[in-house]
Amino acid sequence: MPDAIFADPRLATLYDTFDGPRDDIPLYVAIADELGARRVLDVGCGTGEPAVALAAGREVVGVDPAEASLDIARGKSTDVTWLCGSADVVPAQLPEFRADLAVMTGNVAQVFLTDEDWHRTLGAIHDALRPGGHLAFETRRPEARAWERWSQAPAVTRDVPGVGTVTGQLTVTDVDLPLVSFRHMYRFPDGTTLASDSTLRFRDHDEITTSLHSAGFDVTDVRDAPDRPGMEYVFVTQRADIPEP
Repeated sequence: MPDAIFADPRLATLYDTFDGPRDDIPLYVAIADELGARRVLDVGCGTGEPAVALAAGREVVGVDPAEASLDIARGKSTDVTWLCGSADVVPAQLPEFRADLAVMTGNVAQVFLTDEDWHRTLGAIHDALRPGGHLAFETRRPEARAWERWSQAPAVTRDVPGVGTVTGQLTVTDVDLPLVSFRHMYRFPDGTTLASDSTLRFRDHDEITTSLHSAGFDVTDVRDAPDRPGMEYVFVTQRADIPEP
């Protein structure tokens, strides 16, 4: 079940405004260019900003379990194939599609809280890639302790197109590593308040590497995130089999 911030239509409408410019998008476009990827799968595509950027000159499929977010994404581009569900719906619904590159941007890789869900997702992505295809994703470094900054975040007011002036507040509700829980609270112009609770799992470098190997991926590079230096790992991996000629 996706968090309300993505699944509730009123909250999904706020996401792009409050999330601000996606400074991570150039990273994934550069990786796609570097790998010569012509077919890209965006897992957990949300409201579609990275998928739309990647679609310039590429065939892109965006998949997400939150229909409200996908409704927004569909309004941004008809060049992307948008699918509702988890990564395993891609081979089922698009059996001829095999991606050169799959990406998980933002916090997507951290929403899989159990080892079972994480391994299942990696397996589904593996199946959606061509032999020798790549997976790239970012994940926050536990040692950077991002939640300490979140706990000090002030309330933020934004003018949301079609909605009006909305005030949002982020509150950390629980830290029980490797899990960190937090709440987004939004106050709308009519005085209504809506909340969304989320939890992320902070996996360390070795745990991620081990899980990738067990799911059939070789880690080819681990980079720093240029938009959050020192805060995140960017894993670039390859399906561990013989590429098609």
